[in-house]
Amino acid sequence: MTIRLLKSTDLAGRIGDQKLRICIKPNLVCPTPADFGATTHPEIVAGIIEYLQENGFQNLMIAEGSWVGDRTSEAYEYCGYRTLSETYAVPFIDTQKLNSHAIDCCGMELHVTDVVDDYDFLINVPVLKGHCQTRMTCALKNLKGLLPNSEKRRFHKMGLHDPIAHLSGGIHQDFIVIDHICGDPDFEEGGNPLVKNCIMAAADPVLTDCYACYLLGLKPEDVPYVTEAGKLGIGSTDLAHAQIVTITGADGSFKTSRLGEDGEEMAREEQNRVLEVSYAVDEVDSCSACYGSLVPALIRLKEEGLLDRLTDKIAIGQGQQGKTGKLGIGKCTRDFDFCVMGCPPDEEKIYRELKRYIEHGAM
Repeated sequence: MTIRLLKSTDLAGRIGDQKLRICIKPNLVCPTPADFGATTHPEIVAGIIEYLQENGFQNLMIAEGSWVGDRTSEAYEYCGYRTLSETYAVPFIDTQKLNSHAIDCCGMELHVTDVVDDYDFLINVPVLKGHCQTRMTCALKNLKGLLPNSEKRRFHKMGLHDPIAHLSGGIHQDFIVIDHICGDPDFEEGGNPLVKNCIMAAADPVLTDCYACYLLGLKPEDVPYVTEAGKLGIGSTDLAHAQIVTITGADGSFKTSRLGEDGEEMAREEQNRVLEVSYAVDEVDSCSACYGSLVPALIRLKEEGLLDRLTDKIAIGQGQQGKTGKLGIGKCTRDFDFCVMGCPPDEEKIYRELKRYIEHGAM
């Protein structure tokens, strides 16, 4: 599927010079297999590499850094990227281990890892999926993997949307291959994959994310970093006039349509599960890994009829550091009376200790 897609879009012609240094940026947010709906299928990256090598491009690399709380090295092993790297003799760069420097991103100074100076052409390979804080993640947000962990934390202090919008003003995406095989429409770390068996390609990250919103049953306005990136001139938000070209059948025939003529939405009843439990949380600048572990634990408690018995707000996030209170999640709330420790604590630990707190009170 990937090779057919790249041939139809003439990626080789878009790149041109075979001597260019090409970086492939997948999503390895955590050590979770791709069929859980969180990480980029290694088969897609393999298809990109095979296509490029067959067309004479040899100066290739894969670069990624997992979210704060997980090691890229674990995702590299567990998600099949060590085998991929060794099979095709393409180096894998763990951005968590790199130094960083400041760049201008449409008037905002952000720190990026040094790998951004080591390539000439960037192929972004995000997973189209939901996110418990931004509601959606695809092309624009996937560039966070090129940041040092310290900057990822700062993004959350800045409110996520504004710096994500600016980031693509400093790191240009030359081509995008979207993994739409089985992304989880609710959570960034996967667990509830929705099978679509689709791979997409695009050149405009803003238009890509507008279409991703559509497929998730959202409007671009529901994801502020998408519309903000459009205002910054990073890409177009004019999805109504975009042509959707579909490759179908064994013969690779093409079908062209406008939005709404042949589109389908991933939206489902479970899509609003995050909103249904957010009332119980006092969140201030939390990291995605920590908040992402809390939400599914709360959903489990709600399904068991326990969450509505909780009378105390659950504090979480970097903004809770140094504060006191009754109930907190993560080491940022270590001074609270009852704290589920960890950075981040995993979902099972949060579920187990919150259940004990609700049923028996703090002990």
